[in-house]
Amino acid sequence: MDVTADDLERMRTRAADAMARMEALRDGYVDLRQRLLAVTASATSDDGFVTVRVGPHGRVLGIDLDPRIYRRPDSRRLAETITATIQRAADEAAERVRDVFRPVASEEQIKAYFDNDFEGVTQAVDHELTGGDGR
Repeated sequence: MDVTADDLERMRTRAADAMARMEALRDGYVDLRQRLLAVTASATSDDGFVTVRVGPHGRVLGIDLDPRIYRRPDSRRLAETITATIQRAADEAAERVRDVFRPVASEEQIKAYFDNDFEGVTQAVDHELTGGDGR
C-alpha cells in the first residue's frame, strides 16, 4: 500500500488532534476529579418528612427524618418513602455528574461510565482517538 503525502498529512492532523484532546483531558483531570467528588444532591419526600443527601455515586451521605413520622407509625410506608427519596436524590446526583462530564466526554462514554462498562469507556475513547478506524 502506497502512502501519499495527503495520507501522511491527514494522519499527522489526526494525531495532532488526538494529542491535543489527550493533553486537555490530562490537564483537566485534577479539576474534573475534584468537581466529581464534590457532587452532592438532596431530595425531600413529597410529604416533607424525609430528606436524603447523596454523593456522586448515589451513596447515601445522610438521612433526616422529621419527628412527625412517629405520629403515624407505618414502617412499610416509611421504608417506601425513604427508598423513593434516595432514588430521586441519586437521579439528581447522576445528572450533576453528567453535567461535569459533558464538556470532556461523549454521551457514549458517559453512558458506558454509568453502566459500569469500563470496556465500553475505553472503546469509546479509542474510537474517538483513532477516528473510528481502530488504528
